[in-house]
Amino acid sequence: MAERIGIIGGGIVGIAIARSLAATGDADVTVIEKEHRVAAHQTGHNSGVVHAGLYYQPGSLKATLCARGRAMTREFCRDRNLPYRELGKLVVAVTEDELPRLDDIERRSRENRVPGLRRLTGAQMREIEPHVAGVAAVHSPETAVVDYAAITEALADDVRRTGGSILLGQEVTAVAPGVGTVTVSTTAGSHVFDRLIVCAGLQSDVIARMVGASPSPKILPFRGEYWSMAPGRQDLVKGMIYPVPDPRFPFLGVHFTRGVYDDVHVGPNAVPALAREGYGWGRISMRDTVESLRWPGAPVLARQHWRMGVREISASLIKPLYFQQARRFVPELRPSDLAAKTAAGVRAQAWDKDGSLVDDFAVDQVGAVTLLRNAPSPAATSAMAIAEHVLEHHLGISPNP
Repeated sequence: MAERIGIIGGGIVGIAIARSLAATGDADVTVIEKEHRVAAHQTGHNSGVVHAGLYYQPGSLKATLCARGRAMTREFCRDRNLPYRELGKLVVAVTEDELPRLDDIERRSRENRVPGLRRLTGAQMREIEPHVAGVAAVHSPETAVVDYAAITEALADDVRRTGGSILLGQEVTAVAPGVGTVTVSTTAGSHVFDRLIVCAGLQSDVIARMVGASPSPKILPFRGEYWSMAPGRQDLVKGMIYPVPDPRFPFLGVHFTRGVYDDVHVGPNAVPALAREGYGWGRISMRDTVESLRWPGAPVLARQHWRMGVREISASLIKPLYFQQARRFVPELRPSDLAAKTAAGVRAQAWDKDGSLVDDFAVDQVGAVTLLRNAPSPAATSAMAIAEHVLEHHLGISPNP
């Protein structure tokens, strides 16, 4: 008899795991998703970039699974005739004092075997992006863009085709591990599984508490806001222009990305969201906000990053400040080129009790329940590789090649 395996979460990671499990032929797979479509939250609200592995600590899960996931994503898109565009990325040092950090990015990239990586002078990088400003850059020519929502839908089709079920519009209300089984209660009824995998993203710590897992790490939601570039000015950006990231902060900073459908957007920034699914300043959850403020790591995080927080919140509320951050990289940019704010995304950032932000992917095991506790970027790039990793290292199942 096939093992009954439940998956909470219909984002790209949950659906990729479901697909891998269903493909083995040895599991009766059921995905439970509270929204009425897959890819409704982080998966459907990101920049669409397929990362090549420039930033991640060599040897980390992020570095390893990003490399494998990028190759799997490219192959999947080509097999399914989904758009996959290798537009390339420049990571730009605008000033001389950013060069040591650029050196570190180059070192990490080479250790992570980022394909085709080159170090460029200012003149060389302007051959790729004629309107960019800076003194040096590293160029990743195989960094690509895709439509992650479309990929998730295609993965979901595979799940259904191989006998799996995807239950939409069912919010989980309780999880009760028992002897040899796990019962999941939802707004539409109850389901009994032999094993359960939790890929709940912004709600992952909520489900972890239901399971009886450690309350740490907690999810701290950060909203990233994008501006779309005016159609007549999109030729200022050919591919992707990124800043040299600040190693003290887990976000990349405002950048430029040409999307898979040729729209160009600027951003995201990173501001604390006032609700787990707070896609705008008007969406407020007092419960979520109070829980964050009462978390033991809150004072430490505030002391360490208050200047960054003030800067990001100010830029969110005052367009000229956001514009100034962007204009450092493209001096020809005009305020009117930031035409409109587009749909924002919310990142589920795991946060420990000591105030530190968890950097790497993190997976916990509590009896028959496997919990993805931290899966931020590059989780979408890595999704199919994360699925292989979970099957092999946490479920003891060999994924099909």
